[in-house]
Parts: sequence; C-alpha cells; structure tokens
Amino acid sequence: MTRALRLRAVAAAVAATLLLTAGCTARDDAPPPAATPSVPAAPGATTSTVDGVRNPFGAHWDWSRYQQFGPYLRRLAGSATYEEISWCEIERTSGQADWAGLDEIATRSRELGITLHLKIRTGVCWATGGTARHTRGTANKTESAMPTDLGAYQRFVRSVVQRYGPYGVREYAIENEVNAPSYWAGSPEDYARLVRAAAESIRATDPKARVVDSGISSVAYGMGVADRLVRAGRVPEAITAYQAYFQRRVGTRGQQIPAVTGEAQLRRALGTETNSRSLRFLAVTESLLTDRTVDVRQVHFYEHFSGVAPLLDYLRATTPPTTPVQAWEVGQFWRDGDGDPASRAAEMVKTVTLLAAGGIGEISWLPLAYNPNNAAGSEVRYGLLDPDGTEREAGRMLAALADAARDATVTPLPASVAGRLNGVAFVRGGSSTLVLWSASNTPVTVPATPGARTGAVGSPLGAAGGGTTVTDVPVLLRADQPVERILATVR
Repeated sequence: MTRALRLRAVAAAVAATLLLTAGCTARDDAPPPAATPSVPAAPGATTSTVDGVRNPFGAHWDWSRYQQFGPYLRRLAGSATYEEISWCEIERTSGQADWAGLDEIATRSRELGITLHLKIRTGVCWATGGTARHTRGTANKTESAMPTDLGAYQRFVRSVVQRYGPYGVREYAIENEVNAPSYWAGSPEDYARLVRAAAESIRATDPKARVVDSGISSVAYGMGVADRLVRAGRVPEAITAYQAYFQRRVGTRGQQIPAVTGEAQLRRALGTETNSRSLRFLAVTESLLTDRTVDVRQVHFYEHFSGVAPLLDYLRATTPPTTPVQAWEVGQFWRDGDGDPASRAAEMVKTVTLLAAGGIGEISWLPLAYNPNNAAGSEVRYGLLDPDGTEREAGRMLAALADAARDATVTPLPASVAGRLNGVAFVRGGSSTLVLWSASNTPVTVPATPGARTGAVGSPLGAAGGGTTVTDVPVLLRADQPVERILATVR
C-alpha cells in the first residue's frame, strides 16, 4: 500500500473517534573510509546496516550523554536519527573546517546500527554577514541567514556530502523550522533559493542522496491544518481540528495559540503575524515538494495523539503522492504535565503507531531523555529515559515497538474494525504483530486465534487462548496469521 493510500485509510478510519475524544571544502581532510558496523543483533532480527532504515521507531538524543544512552540505543538498531550541523560552527574561520565532533557522531551512529541523517544550517557568521539576534541553549546556537556567496555555500554542502556519504548518510535536510525567526532570518523566497542551491550541490555529489525540507514546526502544521479547512469552506471541521490539535497548547504562547470556539476567533488566530509567517513558509515548503526540489517531507509533531488524524488528512491533501513523509521530531509537549508514567507511555504508543499506520516512514522521539538543566526548568517534552539513562516505561514500550517493527511491513488496521479498534500491524513472514487499543470507552474482544500471544506493550507476552480484551490501554497481539483473519470476528 502506498504512503498516500495509508494516509487516506487511516485518516478516514480514526478521524471521527480521535477528533471527538569560499574554499570551504576543506580538501586537506578527505573522508575516512567506511567500516563494517559491529552491532549486536536484536532478537529475531539480522544485524542492522546503515544502507536502509529497517525499523521506523527511533529517537533523537544529546550526544554529550552518549555513555548513559548507549545501552538503550542499541535496542533501536535499524532506526534513523539526525544531527543538526552549522556551517558557522564547523568552519569558524573561512577555509578552516573542524569535522572532529561530527566524525565521532557519524562513527558512533554506524556502530549502533542507526542511520544518520544530517540537517545542514548556515548559522550567522562571516559566511552570512550580520549579527545574530537569537541565541539558544548552552551551545549558543543562533538563527541562520542567507550566505553572502551561494557558490561558497554549495562548496560547503558538497564537502559535507563527500565526507559523510561513506558513513551511510543519504538524507540532508536544509535548515530547521524556518517558519520561526529564531531559526531563519530570511524570507520564504530566500529559503527557496537556498534549498535549490543546496539540492543542486547534493545531487551532483551523490545521486543516491535525498533532499529533505527544514521540518516546519509542530505548531505551524496545526495552523496549516486549520487554514486549509477554512479555505475549503469547512469551518466547523477546522474548529474541531484546531481544538483537537492544540488542546495542550492554548495559552502557552500568549495570543499565538488562543482558545477557539468560533469562526471569527479562528480567523484572528490564523491572521497573527507569527501564524501568517508560518503559513507562508509552509506554502513555500510545499511548492518545493511539488516541483521536486525536495525529495522527502519532514514532519514535526508534539501534540496530543488526537491531533494525528487531522495532520494525516492534511498531509494526504498537500503532499505529492509518491513523496516519502518522515517525522524527524515527535514528542509530547505538555507544560506542567500531570500525567502519570503509565498514561504518558500509553499516549506515546498511540501517537507513534497512528503515525506509522498513516504511512509516516520514520518516527524519531525527541527527546530520548530530557535535560534537567534546560532553560524551561521542567520536563516540558517527555523523555523515554530518565536523565541518567534509566529506562522508563515509555522507553520500554518504544523498544518493544521497535522489536515488532524491525524488518516488518507496516500495515494499517482493516476498515472492518474502524470505530472499534485503533492501532497498527507489523507483518514479518507469516507472523503478524498488532498494536491495539479501543477506539471508544467500550472494551473490544478479539476472539482467540490458535497460537496467539498477547500482553501489555513492553511486557512478556502470554498465551491468548481465551481471546484478548482490548481497552484504551494499548496491547500487543501476535499470531502466525494474516491481520484480516485475526480481526475477522472482532466483537
């Protein structure tokens, strides 16, 4: 089933339920030769390679804490992650590039069996001129600006691709969340020029490489969802989608995400300076997808899982049919969140499985573990691990999903169970592993299947001789039968 058909099927099946409830190439530094990774095989799977992503469930982490995270990351073998780099940081002085830190990251990623993508940013420095207006974090990262010399920029991009192609890097995103002034100082037109220049250099250097957009922010995607429906004259649907998508965001950014109960309020929200900017950058991103300048669409999503259905509907309507869609950043934004670990872990499972069932090919949870020294002072974005690397329930559950999905075909649930069950299926050989939860407050019974085993996600599975009762807490169900047969007599 194609990505577009998956998006259509899942959006239709879950929407109602979820909505309601200059010499910059450093030629003196040739890329090191590739080495064969040495990675322990996951149970029931072959050793991972970096030539293809074989597990859709991964994470993004702070490499300064690699020693604490390494044991867990090996459980995500076969997945993908990304690293953000900056021309201004790598080449602080024109013609003098320092690749040491990124070389180490590329080497360690390969050793973990995790495919590395790179997000190439310019930053603000000699290469762009001007002075940074936004500085973030302990690393003092800044926004990006247009290079003063596009030819020099293209040479830098070429040096990145030449150096890290041998490590298995095949995808290069251009910038990050350009809808935000804190990430991009230029106009949408400037961004389009930059992407076209980068794409030309990337493809000329490695014909197998793929160009990825910047990844418009999660909030901007929500505004895009509502704006499309308003423009189509579907205002009640737009209001419902907005409320579902932003249920945890209202008021977190002042008047940029206000409460909306009517058309006038929604139009005012969409018309703010910030949100209008986001919609313009979303539009230019989609134009780059349409004209094939960009090969892969990058999604960021940090909302309640009820926002997945309207997001999938939006992606289906605005993405060229054969374009891969990947979610490089997925998480839970919940300021002062009061959910217990079990409910937050269950919500994580629902979010990532709905995305996978909807045709999203790669899903990276961010953060792997939150930084207790972050500027917010609290865990606004929920981690799979404690800061010291101790595995949480959510981490155990994601690792279980990775085991189920590795080398498997991702399949949405059949239409026959729509409105009763939500989830996804992973089919490998003659075995099917289903992740299921009730689509309503009513328990659903999946009748017994010979040899079936079931249990909570992340826990040992036991015999399901009497059938499986599915509540709103996700469960795993595994049997040597086709998905349609397992669910044929659901009641």
